[in-house]
Amino acid sequence: MGTFRLQHYPDEHYQTLFNPETGFFVRVEESGYDEPFWSAHGPEMLDISITSWCSRECETCYRMAGRMGRHMTFPDYENVIHQAAQLGVTQVALGGGNPNEHPDFAEILRLTRRNYGIVPNYTTNGRGLSPTVLHASAEQCGAVAVSVYEPYSFVAKTVRILRNYGIRTNLHFVLDAHSVETALSWLRDPPTFMSQVNAIVFLNYKPVGRGTAVTRLLCRANLCRDLIEKATTNVHSFKVGFDSCMISGLVKAAKVNPIWYDACEAARFSMFVSEKLQMYPCSFMEKIYPGISLTDSNMLDAWQNGKSFQAIRRALRNPGCNRCNMQTVCRGGCPILPSINLCK
Repeated sequence: MGTFRLQHYPDEHYQTLFNPETGFFVRVEESGYDEPFWSAHGPEMLDISITSWCSRECETCYRMAGRMGRHMTFPDYENVIHQAAQLGVTQVALGGGNPNEHPDFAEILRLTRRNYGIVPNYTTNGRGLSPTVLHASAEQCGAVAVSVYEPYSFVAKTVRILRNYGIRTNLHFVLDAHSVETALSWLRDPPTFMSQVNAIVFLNYKPVGRGTAVTRLLCRANLCRDLIEKATTNVHSFKVGFDSCMISGLVKAAKVNPIWYDACEAARFSMFVSEKLQMYPCSFMEKIYPGISLTDSNMLDAWQNGKSFQAIRRALRNPGCNRCNMQTVCRGGCPILPSINLCK
């Protein structure tokens, strides 16, 4: 089972159990207490953009990453990860842009795990996977996710490269009104390379950044319910997961025990830090809400007292859904972009 890390928060009446080898993480409330609504001591997981640079410049990129993007400096990253360690963060998701093309990427991975005991994970578009990056990833990362886009032969090639280095590999598949048909076909008849994949995680399309077309919203797709049912009833050689932005659809169509559902964790258990050292409850808030500067504040203060963090927690605690018996489970879906909710 590997080595577990146990952290107890007596003032909040729960404890966490984390396996750095497998990524297994669970919260266990004390007897007589409800499941915790948020971690008052600080975030348990950080989503960190270490760069907004990316050579692909995809037309649907929610962060509008491109060749004019900037990198977070190595000293700034160490400041972020130092504060994260002080708050008990167990793992970080490094993103961008294409994070592995950051000039200090291998050093960032080593610093995160060796110096601070935090497990780094990242998402890549498949470009820039040099031997140096791959060796560091194999030694330090919990998992690497590959963004799915056409041509899928390139995705297959990237998966093979990562697996040849023994790296646990996942796929991140953005679901919208157009891609859902492909996703469903993959569940029915998986491409050959899927046998090398640990998991495929479906992400709900968000109309922000370059991808603002409301015609792509997943709620407009008739096949969404079919996909959720297929994903949660059939046995596959790989795991199937969904981001929390899919929760309003999962509670309606998924054929699983509700204990596996997880509502939005923004401002409850997770935080986003941009390459500009701006803190937000969620990365999808960056273009539409002001951030809190890590230069002018500190992570714990922003987490506990930041207005945007408090506002998101209020919205998730009191979703205000009418005549729905699942609101205590899904907490109203997305409090930032309600147009993506699938319960309509």
